[in-house]
Amino acid sequence: MEEIVLESDGGISDAQLRRALERSLAGRRDGLKKVLILPPDFTRMHSGAGKITAMYYELLKNVCKVEIMPAVGTHDPMNEAEISAFFPSVPKTLFLTHNWRTDVVRLGQVPGDYVGKVSAEISREPIDVEVDRRLLDPTYDLILSVGQVVPHEVVGMANYSKNIFIGCGGSSMIGQSHMLGAFCGLENIMGRDKTPVRLVLDYAERMIEKIPLLYVLTVTTLSEGEVKLNGLFIGRKRRLFEEAVRLSQEKNITYVDRPLQKVVVFLDEREFKSTWLGNKAVYRTRMAIGSGGELVVLAPGVVKFGEDAVNDRLIRKYGYVGRKRVLEMCRTQRDLRQNLSVAAHLIHGSSDGKFGITYAVRHLTRKEIESANFAYLPYEEAVRRYRPDRLREGYNRLENGEEIYFIRNPALGLWSTRDRFR
Repeated sequence: MEEIVLESDGGISDAQLRRALERSLAGRRDGLKKVLILPPDFTRMHSGAGKITAMYYELLKNVCKVEIMPAVGTHDPMNEAEISAFFPSVPKTLFLTHNWRTDVVRLGQVPGDYVGKVSAEISREPIDVEVDRRLLDPTYDLILSVGQVVPHEVVGMANYSKNIFIGCGGSSMIGQSHMLGAFCGLENIMGRDKTPVRLVLDYAERMIEKIPLLYVLTVTTLSEGEVKLNGLFIGRKRRLFEEAVRLSQEKNITYVDRPLQKVVVFLDEREFKSTWLGNKAVYRTRMAIGSGGELVVLAPGVVKFGEDAVNDRLIRKYGYVGRKRVLEMCRTQRDLRQNLSVAAHLIHGSSDGKFGITYAVRHLTRKEIESANFAYLPYEEAVRRYRPDRLREGYNRLENGEEIYFIRNPALGLWSTRDRFR
């Protein structure tokens, strides 16, 4: 199959995109009987994957049977409103639901010796390799894995095989890989390619070589409310992912000239309904915020902590208490040790005491927020103080003379001083 690479600072047009997707199917479309598309969920609404999925459906609907399974990982399943918003022209009857707790099969294991080698002996725990059982269904002639390459807290740069082993993976692999990343430290992971977790996924990718899989990778930016598709990379080889990483590092990492003392981050209520997702505001900015600084998270849609009942209960029980304390609790608390993705999430959502974190919410109480180890601010008071509708991306000077740094969507990148990201 022809490998496809498109890059454009001004954005790839819909016509160019459609032609590229047609080329990706060239020579194989007439022989297809059944195709599975694996897009991200609504939490990646700026990925361009909704448009790409809809275009693939239009190209294939009269040729073969098409099914779509969002790679939700540990997130809530997509509801009908989210499907309609993200995939407006695609019939809802095509959608399947991935359950990371019950729908997976075990393919094998990444050996502990290998984990030790790639992690500088930080961990020697073997890691189970699990995927949704549908990926092994021989009736699928083609599986299209669609997703955005962007800095990520667990694997370094999102997508490529992450969409398979995390987005369509099982509780054991998700938990173990997340904890490996947490052991290695966020500053050593985010925005980088060959991290320990990514190398583990590279090892696991060899176990699915016979699956008829095609990666469709995007790099996007958001400017004045408009999503631009700056890069499209289609193929199976890792080098295409590496090209996407290079472009994403250029487009999605923002360097600040000095450590920031106050950062205000807005969370779109359509996209962020839990701190599980909303804590992107914490870890995507931690390398930009100075010691003793403050992060204010404007979170009008956040109604809970975890994406499911089990995770929510554990987050409420233990709170975002920092890496050292979480690792201690993993040794003593059985329920946390059995849910390592939660343990990793608790590490991701803490500043380790380096800066303060304030959540401004509508739907959670002061007691709930403070018991999770955040500071609380009523949402309406926060928006009167910071006026997100008037702020521009980056540095702003408020009427009282205070300087703040404003981020409209933390999911789109990584912010850092240059000395913290080398």
